[in-house]
Amino acid sequence: MKHTPTIRAELDRYLQQEGLSLTQFGHIADMNRGAVSAIVTGNKPLSIKQLDRITEAMGLPEGHFYDLFVENYIIEHPPNMRRIEPFLFRCADLDKLDAIRRVVGAIMDNLLYSPKLFDIAEELLSQERHAAALLLYEGVAEAEKYQHSERLAVCQYRIFTIQVGDDQSRNHKAAILFEPYVERLDDLEQLDALKDLANVYRSLRKWDKVDEIAKLMRAKAEIQYNLKHEHKSRECESTNKLTRPLFVYISYADLLCAGVCEAKGDYQQALQYTYAYADLEWVREMDEDTLYWINLFKGWAQANAVANKLLSGDINALYDYVEYIGAPSDTSEQDKVAQLLNIMMTANRYQIDVSDILQRFETDVNSLLQFPQSNDIYTKQVIPEQYARLSYELAYYHLYRGTYDDGFKYLMYSMVSYHTLNNETYFIKCMVLFERYRAYAVSETKAAYLEFIERVWIADVKKNGAIDCRS
Repeated sequence: MKHTPTIRAELDRYLQQEGLSLTQFGHIADMNRGAVSAIVTGNKPLSIKQLDRITEAMGLPEGHFYDLFVENYIIEHPPNMRRIEPFLFRCADLDKLDAIRRVVGAIMDNLLYSPKLFDIAEELLSQERHAAALLLYEGVAEAEKYQHSERLAVCQYRIFTIQVGDDQSRNHKAAILFEPYVERLDDLEQLDALKDLANVYRSLRKWDKVDEIAKLMRAKAEIQYNLKHEHKSRECESTNKLTRPLFVYISYADLLCAGVCEAKGDYQQALQYTYAYADLEWVREMDEDTLYWINLFKGWAQANAVANKLLSGDINALYDYVEYIGAPSDTSEQDKVAQLLNIMMTANRYQIDVSDILQRFETDVNSLLQFPQSNDIYTKQVIPEQYARLSYELAYYHLYRGTYDDGFKYLMYSMVSYHTLNNETYFIKCMVLFERYRAYAVSETKAAYLEFIERVWIADVKKNGAIDCRS
């Protein structure tokens, strides 16, 4: 049977090797002789703070003994949360994820530890230590998978939000796994969960799912809004639990449904939904946050009403739209990207020369190469896809019109973006477009394209274990 080494034995060996007394080592480690003696003799459990001091005094890197700490003081002893909690936080500090994983595996046979691990995960999440928090949420979720508890649903929600990232294929799987848990959440928290789910499906262009979730969110938000005004005591509760004013979930559902109709080419129905989220006379609140969102929805509705006419083929609406988005306003960079995307989709669909418009918005177009980073699911998902789509539409426009340098510049950007997003459909569309115009690419562009494709191929081989059978 293999003997597990101990921190106590390692310390004792070091003292003998260096010829140090307990008192001398205590001075180096800023510990009294009694504490060092108790650790060496095994008469007293070791705290993580003491372990860090001993490790530093021995000239070893931070966290050097953490695996042994798990063995000596967690696996081989009854779990003690007063020892485990600070240890988990230190592991998170040092990115010792394997140690966290072992601790979770060692103690989660007992459901009594679930509430405390969940609280630690929540604190780690608030500190943006997402990888460490994820391991705890996964541990609690696994332990409670047959409990049908609200805590299980919250864990699944947190796992979903942490896992959503650049990879759209992974995001799709995360959304599918989380969706069954939504209705186990608190009634109010369901609204944010549905909003986040809808945004992920929107970025994936899964329009039927967006429509289904948006309508469910609207129905639930209407119920909560009516309850809030029937029972004034709910007002504080809703304000504390939601990331947006309550009415926003109703109006945002209409905005999502308008987007679904627009994507499916039903511009008349899209306009009806747009008029619905523009009409906010029914909103009873008048606080600063509410007024901010009301103004946002009115601005979006004004722009999107013209955009719907534009996309439906009303070319006369083009320059009205351009004047609208070009007027001084508080329009965000994200909104400007969506507006430019509408222009380019219209230009390509109806073969309109918009060179003068592109020149006018040259600064905005160039900014697409530096899209913002955020932890918000909308900004992480919908916006990057819109940037990639805009660059594809720009590439198509320039290549079709013979301005090849600009066309290939935007096409390469779009191709790289869609590869990062793991969007196979549009990645292939980018490749097809490149091959169609390959003859017009300069040698440097062809070389960059081939180098990128080879890197993609090598990465796929490493990921999937494909075998190169070439001689």
